[in-house]
Amino acid sequence: MSAEFVLHGRMIKSGRAEGRALVSPAPIGFLGGVDPDTGIVLEPGHPLQGQSVAGKVLVFPTGKGSTVGSYTILRLAHNRVGPAAIINAESEAIVAVGAIIADIPMVDQVDIAQIQDGDWVVIEDGTLTVTRR
Repeated sequence: MSAEFVLHGRMIKSGRAEGRALVSPAPIGFLGGVDPDTGIVLEPGHPLQGQSVAGKVLVFPTGKGSTVGSYTILRLAHNRVGPAAIINAESEAIVAVGAIIADIPMVDQVDIAQIQDGDWVVIEDGTLTVTRR
C-alpha cells in the first residue's frame, strides 16, 4: 500500500516534474562530481557514487564546489541525462543558477529527511506530493 503526503518549500525554478527520488545525505558538487555526458555520480566516496541522476528527482541538502557546476547542470540537461527536478534543504547559488538556466524545476526549504530513496515525487512550483513506495 502507498502512503501519500504533501510538503511545501520555496520555489527556486518554477515548473512541474515527477519521478523517483534519488536521495543523498551529502551535498553534491556537480563539476567533477557528476559526469555531464552520462549523469553518473563520479565523486569518490559519495553516497550516490555510481548512480545516475538522469530523470530522477534529485534530493540533497545543498550544493558545493565550483561555480562551473552551474554549467555542468546545463550540460546534463542538454545531454538529456539531467535530473527531472532538484529538491534541497537549503539552496545555494551554484545549483540554483544551474537549475534556472537548465530549466529544471527546483525547490528548497524542504525537510528532506521526509523523502526516501525510491519515493515517487511530483513537484509543481513549491508543492511536492510524495508517494511512499
